[in-house]
Amino acid sequence: MILKSLLDVRPADDKALLASGRGDLSYGLFAELAGETARALRALGLARNDRVAIVLPNGPDMAAAFVAVASAVTAAPLNPAYREDEFHFYMDDLRARALLVEEGSASPAIAAARRLGIPVFALKPAREAGAFTISGEAVGPAVREDLAEGPDVALVLHTSGTTSRPKIVPLTHANLLASAGNIRRTLRLSEQDRCLNVMPLFHIHGLVAAILASLSAGGSIHATPGFNALQFFGQMAEARPSWYTAVPTMHQAILGRAGRNREVIAANPLRFIRSSSASLPAPVFHALEEAFGCPVIEAYAMTENAHQMTSNQLPPGKRKPGLVGCAAGPEVAVMSPDGRLLGPGEEGEVVTRGPNVTPGYENNLAANESAFAFGWFHTGDQGFMDGDGFLKITGRLKEIINRGGEKVAPMEVDEVLMAHEAVDQAVAFAMPHDMLGEEVAAAVVLREGGSASERELKEFAARKLAAFKVPKRIVILEEIPKGATGKLQRIGLAAKLGLA
Repeated sequence: MILKSLLDVRPADDKALLASGRGDLSYGLFAELAGETARALRALGLARNDRVAIVLPNGPDMAAAFVAVASAVTAAPLNPAYREDEFHFYMDDLRARALLVEEGSASPAIAAARRLGIPVFALKPAREAGAFTISGEAVGPAVREDLAEGPDVALVLHTSGTTSRPKIVPLTHANLLASAGNIRRTLRLSEQDRCLNVMPLFHIHGLVAAILASLSAGGSIHATPGFNALQFFGQMAEARPSWYTAVPTMHQAILGRAGRNREVIAANPLRFIRSSSASLPAPVFHALEEAFGCPVIEAYAMTENAHQMTSNQLPPGKRKPGLVGCAAGPEVAVMSPDGRLLGPGEEGEVVTRGPNVTPGYENNLAANESAFAFGWFHTGDQGFMDGDGFLKITGRLKEIINRGGEKVAPMEVDEVLMAHEAVDQAVAFAMPHDMLGEEVAAAVVLREGGSASERELKEFAARKLAAFKVPKRIVILEEIPKGATGKLQRIGLAAKLGLA
């Protein structure tokens, strides 16, 4: 069981990877590319489980490099937007043996690699989308070894590290293939499907949901240079996809331009739209379904689970706006602090277990003891199951606002503010308070043409929330600060907005 197996079982002439301005990469050529890349890496002295940091722009070369590199060694994709010191930290922490960049790159990752004494490999793109050759200075003698196997680590990523030092998450080939298969079955993907990928490919969402799930079904991926709301509908018209997957902030930006692109939507009907990596507000869910005329499938996922844990269902199955679906691959449960599994309606921590779950954080015994207690992986999310086994996430345990002992789930405040007709986005967060410790605050973005003052929004929230949950401050912004993958981030938002 290795990633290359996804390529070997498909008809050689079927299209696997497409991109604007490049020839199509067939499954046969993709399989050859993976084999050639493995031979090149072995000749450069890299063995199974050696780590190659990959710093490439979003697009077909990054998609293909991830699969091809991981088939032989361990891929460690890094955000190309990092600064030199950030690259230095991550490559040092990962113990990277080499850095892979595009030929002619001016990335600060190169200077960081030189400081660490890490050889730099150059990727030279070829004619077909994602086809390339690799050259560079050998890290040691040539290695005589086969491709990686199921227990080998295919991918390493860091957790976000918003509250502590980022943790290293190793994911094996078996983990990734299990998760890709779960997504394929959930979405009933086939060789007829084509994914328009707008997700960054240094993130688990794009790597597994868009790339590996599509390949596991024999489908194709149209790889874009990254998300751009101004270009999305042009890319949709060119790619003619059957689906795309994105985070909620991307969906909202797409919705903002959907009205003036009705002809493109009508000419390129989607089978479904997938949303993951953050909670999808119910108004956005309904607006997407209305604009595109197809079901919206919200899923719940995280890096430690190699992405997907739960998902809403395609018709004729159920999909419930505001809920993240039922178990979609691994076992999913809600647990009390003492390890007791809770029943429907009982709130606790969401836990999972299954073949997609990481074997454990690297070199972090304390984190593993808490995260894998009672034989389950503890997500750090709070929620409850309804009577149908659908999961409602009520917040991150670390994000719960403790207002003088009164606990406020910020997602509850989000949902109330989002119900206001003038509000497009809302994120509640903790603001420091001298006496209470924390106070509730929120940042909102108004809809185009919408109008509402801080006072009006507070009064609206006061009609729907207990007094202690009503935000003390509501900051109206043009744009809410986001993380590298487009997710809205609560932790640290007070400081960013000058409220700390």
